[in-house]
Amino acid sequence: MATGATAEGTERYRERLSDRTAPEHFRIAEDLRVSSIGLGTYLGHWDEATDKSYIDSVIRAVELGCNVIDTAANYRFQRSERNIGDALDKLFKSGKASRDEIVVCTKGGYIPYENQPPNGPVEARRYIEETFINTGIAKKEEIQNGSHCMAPGYLEHQLNQSLRNMKLDSVDVYYIHNPEGQLGTVTRDEFDKRIRAAFEFLEKAVTDGKIGFYGVATWNGFRQPEGSRDLLSLGKMESIAQEIGGDEHHFRFIQLPHNLAMPEALTEPNQKLGKEMLSTLDAALNLGVSVICSASLFQAQLAKELPRFVADALKGTETDAQRALQFVRSTPGVTTALVGMSQIKHVEENMRLAKIPPAPTEDFLKLFTSEEH
Repeated sequence: MATGATAEGTERYRERLSDRTAPEHFRIAEDLRVSSIGLGTYLGHWDEATDKSYIDSVIRAVELGCNVIDTAANYRFQRSERNIGDALDKLFKSGKASRDEIVVCTKGGYIPYENQPPNGPVEARRYIEETFINTGIAKKEEIQNGSHCMAPGYLEHQLNQSLRNMKLDSVDVYYIHNPEGQLGTVTRDEFDKRIRAAFEFLEKAVTDGKIGFYGVATWNGFRQPEGSRDLLSLGKMESIAQEIGGDEHHFRFIQLPHNLAMPEALTEPNQKLGKEMLSTLDAALNLGVSVICSASLFQAQLAKELPRFVADALKGTETDAQRALQFVRSTPGVTTALVGMSQIKHVEENMRLAKIPPAPTEDFLKLFTSEEH
């Protein structure tokens, strides 16, 4: 029995959903057929009502053609991972989906508290000391700003915890979560050493069968102008992975925000490859790295009151939320557009978009040439 997504399984899923989705809805990433719309689980209160809503939403999304599920250990204090685990368990037991059809992605880096936030800074420090430092999982100097760690021992602990939370033997993509945050307190040389150590662990985790691929999930890291303190070099990261794993290394995914208000992944030439300066999307294409985009609706800020020219360019969409999502999934070089969906009504609205193709290039480019832009 497969313990992760496979080419055969995701192709089976695509074929089964072919009557509900346009052919272009599924893209290829590392031989996997992945949906152009993925379900994110960042937002929401840490209560049982939201737990139930997420479980129902994950099930409904998979039924409608979404096979990319994204989360992180710290989302809603581990509750989002556990909700995904419960939803997948129901899907697998009911026969509505199988493990080899679903691409499960999670992240490690931020300290994840247990079920709810700590009651003030004193309790937070005590939790970190008792859970991570006193147990030898992480050294005090490896935890930056009291909240972030990417040391190998910590990542190993977090990966195993995520697997337990989701009742899985492996995850398909494991990201280091916002590593650029450490550049505020460590030198670039020290940062590169930490990335190298993390990648060495993640390559071992692939060998051990606990992850399929790995990458980095960022907020600022790939959007900043050239010369910014917290800009990440995709080429440098790929070369570190090459040194560790050779041509068959598994650093194959990145995640970054991209939306109508934050188009830098497409428009900012901040990545140096050879003698060229490229956008992150172009650099990723050159390096064979798949790009997953977060914040497609910019935390619902783009779900209403978009200018008319957006609707004119993105034909076939019914709502502003769909238009914002269509922009992301139509951007050249984007594999999957993530959108937070904790309610079935939002799942059904967003997944109606899977029935239409991405916007043609000529229509997409109108968004950048309109006089209203």
